[in-house]
Amino acid sequence: MAHEIFVSYSQPDRQCALELTDYLEAHGLGVWIAPRDVSPAAEWAAEIIDAIASARVFVLVFSASSNDSAQVRREVERAVHKDRRILPFRIEDVVPSKSLEYFLSSQHWLDGFPPPREPHYARLCHSLLQWLSDAGNEPAGRPAPPAAAPLSTVARFQASELRNLERHLAQLIGPVARILVRRAAVAAADLEDLERQLAAELDSSEDRRRFLKACQWTRRQTQ
Repeated sequence: MAHEIFVSYSQPDRQCALELTDYLEAHGLGVWIAPRDVSPAAEWAAEIIDAIASARVFVLVFSASSNDSAQVRREVERAVHKDRRILPFRIEDVVPSKSLEYFLSSQHWLDGFPPPREPHYARLCHSLLQWLSDAGNEPAGRPAPPAAAPLSTVARFQASELRNLERHLAQLIGPVARILVRRAAVAAADLEDLERQLAAELDSSEDRRRFLKACQWTRRQTQ
């Protein structure tokens, strides 16, 4: 389904995230939220990546719980990498952890407290509608990125090469590394081209340097 908004939240804030989703959808906005919109039998990480890439705005339900959530941090990192607009909706008076502050310090925050929350939902909805209107009327949905190819079908690469890349990338970006490696392998010209494409998925120059250095070391060991 086409959607303008991706809603990110941690499990303890699920009720608030669902209420917010219902409010936005009642006012004509297309929203993607897990687990509701994860396709049956789909790979969870792949669905998350696709949904973030297809959204125009990333809404973060921010609380002490999401502040400590590794999954939320990974979703925020992907949204930043995809250059999506991020709108943190703070439902508790919490200062972002250092890992999130790096990505959120320049964002415009909206507070969702004190209760009741509905007036805050209304303010957030108004901000989203205003931004989407100002940004233009291009279609909300974007073509989904190509599906991740099964490891065995990427014939130009050895399975061990792809597993090594997954391992090096996962140390820096988490479980989504598996999806990114398989997607990039479909179009990469050779192993070094694949390494460069994957390095581009990392946000910091230091992480890119570490990843490429690890890849080069592994190649030397296997030659």
